[in-house]
Amino acid sequence: MITKRDLVVASLTTILIFTTLIANSTIDIMDSAIFEWNDITVKQTKTGSVRTFFRSQTATLDELECHVTTLNPGEASHPPHKHQEEEVIIIKEGTLEALVNGKMKTVGPGSVIFQASNQMHAIKNVGNIPASYHVFSWHSPGIKK
Repeated sequence: MITKRDLVVASLTTILIFTTLIANSTIDIMDSAIFEWNDITVKQTKTGSVRTFFRSQTATLDELECHVTTLNPGEASHPPHKHQEEEVIIIKEGTLEALVNGKMKTVGPGSVIFQASNQMHAIKNVGNIPASYHVFSWHSPGIKK
């Protein structure tokens, strides 16, 4: 017959096993690294192309992502939208029109755009050559809903 003591011991043993499994589970946390431009696969899209450099958990973030989008002349990456994660965009080449704080502004190479959490934003290539830009976004433990 199973006693109350047996149930307590079994429960504690189960908790210890799960705690050990969780503590010993490996989480792929991105370490310091170098990502060579020519080593990154180029994926063609209907508006241009994208190179995804990384998308991974780090020691301090739930996820850190970096990709480079290239937009063909006259193309937009997507309709105006918003999301919880913040983004930093660095223009590499070309001329872009960016929606920030409800206003459109034309920006060129070297310009930096910060997109705050849950604010409408969009980007369109308004030049006559392909436009490329780096995008850095992150999901932090304290992300606001």
